[in-house]
Amino acid sequence: MPPHEGLVHPKEYDWRDSNVELINSDLDHKIKHQSAQHEPAWNNGVIGMAPGLFIWRIEDFEVKQWPKEKYGSFYEGDSYIILQSEAVKRDTEGGDGADETEKDKLVHDIYFWLGAHTTQDEAGTAAYKTVELDEFLHGAATQHRELQNSPSDAFAALFPRIKILRGGVASGFTHVETNEEPEHVDTLLRIFKHPRAAAGRDGILIHEVEPTWQSLDEDDVFVLETSSKIWVWQGKDCSPIEKMKAATVVNDMTLAKHKEVEVLSSNDSRSKIFVDNLGGSDVDLLSTQLKAPRPMSAHTEREVKKLFRLSDAEGGDLSFDLVKEGNAVERGDLDSNDVFILDAGSQIFVWEGQGASRKEKKMWLKVLQRYIANHADAVDLAVSKVVQGKEGKSFWTAVEA
Repeated sequence: MPPHEGLVHPKEYDWRDSNVELINSDLDHKIKHQSAQHEPAWNNGVIGMAPGLFIWRIEDFEVKQWPKEKYGSFYEGDSYIILQSEAVKRDTEGGDGADETEKDKLVHDIYFWLGAHTTQDEAGTAAYKTVELDEFLHGAATQHRELQNSPSDAFAALFPRIKILRGGVASGFTHVETNEEPEHVDTLLRIFKHPRAAAGRDGILIHEVEPTWQSLDEDDVFVLETSSKIWVWQGKDCSPIEKMKAATVVNDMTLAKHKEVEVLSSNDSRSKIFVDNLGGSDVDLLSTQLKAPRPMSAHTEREVKKLFRLSDAEGGDLSFDLVKEGNAVERGDLDSNDVFILDAGSQIFVWEGQGASRKEKKMWLKVLQRYIANHADAVDLAVSKVVQGKEGKSFWTAVEA
């Protein structure tokens, strides 16, 4: 991208615009590693040393710690970096005499999360700082690029619930609506279950939506906060877990604001009050179906799995070929001398073999962009890049599913 184009920012960010093509050059590694040594967010004696979940928001080109009490809450106008460090047992060959303390290692997953209305400068900073954090962790992390409207299974599993709010911090280039809203502005939250929530997990998503009756849907639960009261509207086809999570959300709200709460079922005639409060006083509920698209990409429902190899083994020319598809894909299909792209249906992984050539490491992003351009149903998928020997649980789960 020419330098002058960097000052022109689309209203909504396209992750494919992030410049990560050069992340494997020697110069880039040196620059990122040097920069990482002076980033206060990483140099606190904890990052890379202890397991845990850590979140930062990009504010005016800087990495700012996100309050723990807000973990799981994100503004659609912002970009965030999330680090999940997990202690796992090392594979040792020392037999019974091996030192138990030497069997533990930290496995890192870094997510940079891009709100639907984040600005180009925030998204670019998040992408850059994600690579820098990986350098700080000595290249041991799996990098994930997450889009607001299509969270990956691994990302959704980090939180008991994900709450998406309108607004965002003021950008370095572009001013976005601030987080603080006047008290008289009604807030409408939509509560629904992630379509691919893992067994045993709630996987509840909470999105702030436009406070109008057109935002309602009989499949979900909605919470409306007005200046004097909190209303809960339960769609006739909502699930018990959605009702339970709505109760938790309302409890959190009333602890701080002490407002009266009224719960209504859409089957009750009194539920018309809820619709009226959202500007639907003229709506006939007997003849009107309340059905609003969920604020998620429809592409999260894809169930295709394909494995492709990127290789220059044949005469130095790059080839990109389908290796296997469906349930036939397995660990043994990966070759340490090449780069592989796994389209897991709900997410795309790039696997870099330790013996991959410089050209293969450099060209994977361009090849991935071309692949996505030719598969419209993959545009909104989350993308993760892993390195051989440093794969996380989410990658192997996708391979073996």
